[in-house]
Amino acid sequence: MREISAGPRVLLRRLREMLAEALEPQERLDRIVREIAQNMVAEVCSLYILRSDSVLELYATEGLNPNAVHLAQLRLGQGLVGTIAASARPLSLSEAQEHPAFTYLPETGEEIYHSFLGVPVLRAGRTLGVLVVQNRTKRHYREDEVEALETVAMVIAEMIAMGDLARLTRPGIELDLRRSVSLKGLAFNEGIGLGHVVLHEPRIVVTNLFNEDSDQETERLEAALSSLRLSIDDMLSRRDVAFEGEHRAVLEAYRMFANDRGWVRRLEEAVRNGLTAEAAVEKVQSDMRARMMHMTDPYLRERMSDFDDLANRLLRQLMGGGPDALSEAVPKDAVIVARSMGAAELLDYPRERLRGLVLEDGAPTSHIVIVARAIGLPTVGEVKGAVSMSENGDAIVVDGEDGQVHLRPQPDIEAAYAEKVRFRARRQQHYRALREKPSVTKDGIPVDLMMNAGLAVDLPQLAQSGAAGIGLFRTELQFMVALTFPRAEAQERLYREVLDAASGKPVTFRTVDIGGDKVLPYFKGAQHEENPALGWRAIRLTLDRPGLLRTQIRALLKAAGGRELRLMLPMVTEIDEVHRAREIIDREVRHLSRFAHHLPTRLKLGTMIEVPSLLWQLDELMQAVDFVSVGSNDLFQFVTATDRGNTRLSDRFDPLSVPFLRLLRQIVQAGQAANKPVTLCGELAGRPISAMALLGIGYRSISMAAASIGPVKALVCELPLGELTERMDTALANHGAKTDIRAELTAFAKEHGLSL
Repeated sequence: MREISAGPRVLLRRLREMLAEALEPQERLDRIVREIAQNMVAEVCSLYILRSDSVLELYATEGLNPNAVHLAQLRLGQGLVGTIAASARPLSLSEAQEHPAFTYLPETGEEIYHSFLGVPVLRAGRTLGVLVVQNRTKRHYREDEVEALETVAMVIAEMIAMGDLARLTRPGIELDLRRSVSLKGLAFNEGIGLGHVVLHEPRIVVTNLFNEDSDQETERLEAALSSLRLSIDDMLSRRDVAFEGEHRAVLEAYRMFANDRGWVRRLEEAVRNGLTAEAAVEKVQSDMRARMMHMTDPYLRERMSDFDDLANRLLRQLMGGGPDALSEAVPKDAVIVARSMGAAELLDYPRERLRGLVLEDGAPTSHIVIVARAIGLPTVGEVKGAVSMSENGDAIVVDGEDGQVHLRPQPDIEAAYAEKVRFRARRQQHYRALREKPSVTKDGIPVDLMMNAGLAVDLPQLAQSGAAGIGLFRTELQFMVALTFPRAEAQERLYREVLDAASGKPVTFRTVDIGGDKVLPYFKGAQHEENPALGWRAIRLTLDRPGLLRTQIRALLKAAGGRELRLMLPMVTEIDEVHRAREIIDREVRHLSRFAHHLPTRLKLGTMIEVPSLLWQLDELMQAVDFVSVGSNDLFQFVTATDRGNTRLSDRFDPLSVPFLRLLRQIVQAGQAANKPVTLCGELAGRPISAMALLGIGYRSISMAAASIGPVKALVCELPLGELTERMDTALANHGAKTDIRAELTAFAKEHGLSL
């Protein structure tokens, strides 16, 4: 390997000494640029800082006219300095004035300097400024000099982030790091959240930047890299990759990156230049992030998050810890900002302190969003750049209605949203007033508004929301938040707790829906599948592993002793699966009877309709079960061949379309003909406009998140259902031009003064 001179290490040592001194910010900057110029044998060293108005302002200089400090300015993209800031890439020129981007600032007196080296001041991939050295001679700057200047720029970035330079800004002007940012995403759960950022996987702050012994730091780096590689190999060798949120392709990429010699060489070079191993990882990753953000290839840009996660893993290895513990102090108004999260991870946070959730990834029907909806947390997903743009403690507003996220909002924006929160609180008070009122339409037709649940934390909302019962209890969530298979006693305890909380209201338990895309870490029978949503899951898995189903059925039967038990089978594809499941249930009933256990007074068995094949078996199905529930989320994705987690398709197909509503009407009509109850559980039930469509095509029982019951109930009580049914029949009978159902429903609501 090529030896690097001791120059950079000497420079970093001098900078460390200056940072430790009690100096005024301007004096510290002046001494820093002077020291850099001297160390790099340059006549000029200048520091430009990016302001929130996209202007680069000269903050310090050695060699140029000192009167130009805080006066000389360049717009982002203007001149060589502006070009570096816009591209986040260094620029080295032996004849700067021949470059097409060169811009002459007469106040600086820089016309006599020919060679130019500038590097971006980067932090977490964001450009905060530009650091420049210049010489009169036509000098070619060496690679190690570029590396040294980038390292110094990293130190300056931390100074900016610590707020040291804020005192130098003029009134009314802010640095770019603190500017307000509005980000657009997708609204996953309605509500407004005002609070302060808590990064779920915060960027690890490296405070120890300079090494005393390069050889020792190199050894630490090598040991951490070896440990990192072993941990990745271990994850890949296990079968619980999907449950941990680590997609196998991402882990394969991690393994490739962790063994990449180019990456390791850059880390080693940064250590030899005087950085600690941690600071080397931070610097190399910041450089790489800045470069990848400007790549046009979307695949390569998406790999940026892989590099980020890999670097954070390596930093945790070096700093001797796992992920930051969630037991650390969480503010009373926490808004969680994360790339992605598991459902269990969200529940680890103190629920009473949460005000919102922002995800860079996610889908409306992912489990994290389902849990967030269950606890009434305003949620916005697909907010690209949210993590890198945020710092712990930043003020933030989450608009779960419009899918907007406002970081460090201006006072007028914050005040407007505070008023919006007060308005929502008044509206919630109106919903609470409706809690005891019967859910009956304006023309006297009763409608059952049920609630979806899955954990003990959901149960208080049954009474608070005024729900008629629990239309869908997802029993698999208990399995997903546990470290081992829940024992029969634990399952029985939860099911009894649910029935007790219901106080006689109906509860429909869906048997465990695991497998496919819901792989448990302790379940060794599951294999990686190319298309898990269509794979070995739900009733398919439990019929193949009857011991799992028998244990759950036994726990449910015992918990429901003396009460009605409603059981629902998920992912049924053919009627024979219902018959096989009923045989297992009957066997467990006989077993418990033999030992004189207190059994349910009545047992009703139903199925989810979410696989399209059942649409051609509706008559037989209605004879085989006591009730059915439509799983609109899965049914819609299977009918339209649309992956519900694919954000590119999320807005392409509308469930409030004529074909899908005709299909849903066909199901409810089959139930009416057989005198079998039909409930719809899914996203469609939870929004007033889509709930109105469901009622208009014949549904009289719908199940939704608890937070949605108030708005839907307010609609139901004012709804002239007879008129709506006629309007929907006409719209669905139209075989000519395309009918815009949403527009029809919106117009109907406006005509009758209904709030959507």
